[in-house]
Amino acid sequence: MQAQSPLKQPDDALRQGPAGHSGLADSIELVNGGADHVIQLRPRTDLFENGVLQSMESRALTYLRSGLPIHLRGPAGTGKTTLAIQIAARLGRPTILITGDGWFTAQNLIGRETGTKSKQVVDNYVHSVKKIQTEVSAVWSDDALTRAVSEGYTLVYDEFTRSPPQANNPLLAAFEERMLIVPGGARRERVVQAHPSFRAILTSNPEDYAGVTAPQDALIDRMITFDLDNHDRDTEVGIVSNRSRLDQLRASRIVDLIRALRGSPFLKQSPSMRSAIMIARITVTEDLTVGAQDPRFLQLCLDVLESKTSGIDPKIRNGFRTHLVDLVRSICASQSAENAA
Repeated sequence: MQAQSPLKQPDDALRQGPAGHSGLADSIELVNGGADHVIQLRPRTDLFENGVLQSMESRALTYLRSGLPIHLRGPAGTGKTTLAIQIAARLGRPTILITGDGWFTAQNLIGRETGTKSKQVVDNYVHSVKKIQTEVSAVWSDDALTRAVSEGYTLVYDEFTRSPPQANNPLLAAFEERMLIVPGGARRERVVQAHPSFRAILTSNPEDYAGVTAPQDALIDRMITFDLDNHDRDTEVGIVSNRSRLDQLRASRIVDLIRALRGSPFLKQSPSMRSAIMIARITVTEDLTVGAQDPRFLQLCLDVLESKTSGIDPKIRNGFRTHLVDLVRSICASQSAENAA
């Protein structure tokens, strides 16, 4: 089975965004009509940024401008991809986006022979003699890394640890020596020197995530890694409110609920900020009350979070439901008391 194309392209859902909110595609311009999947990113103005996020972005840009690749590592829902794309946009260069895949090979980064072409010369200068000469040559197609290295583009490689480690071997020379060796076939002697503007931004989940492989130490050693853990409360409230257009009070209650559930014995998978954003967006569109008195809100929380429980045992699910209702009541009562004071 061949790997699906790792090249990312915006779809209609991204362009429209939920409930009128802008999405990634609003910041994208296709380069040369979208040929070769090269895009030009514009920095987004609708993202929440505070001192912590601005500092990380500023430091990453400093290191990238020095020619060093950047690696954003952290659990799901911490905004790695959003931050990577925003940083790439601020560099101002054309960008190629790819995403890791378990079927990846080095060819998905470098390129491959995609067929052959033939050239036929017919010599009929002497009417009684017909000479035909046919030349057959391979057709080579550069892929994402080769194009980025040679043209000076920014490469955003999302979830690179979902690819087998050997598939990422071409990155070693590209990052350390700023050159790329194209192996195999008729092009085996080709050496591509990196354009001065070539930059790379990689993202990954921790190694204990399903479908993730341990990266090579040699590759990690060639990058500057930023570890993105779950953000502090104020940052999460700001991001959730910004992404959903929910007021700060209701957003803070939802964030407090999600934070309280992290590490819960009822949950096999810790809820991320994505869960909070989902709940907040539907709260806005349906004008829900964030509290135990609104059965629709409680059902929404169950629909978003119940799949993260540690099994299908009814006792576990019933226990989680009771725990969730108690948490909602406790959080809302605590905030009401603080506001009254």
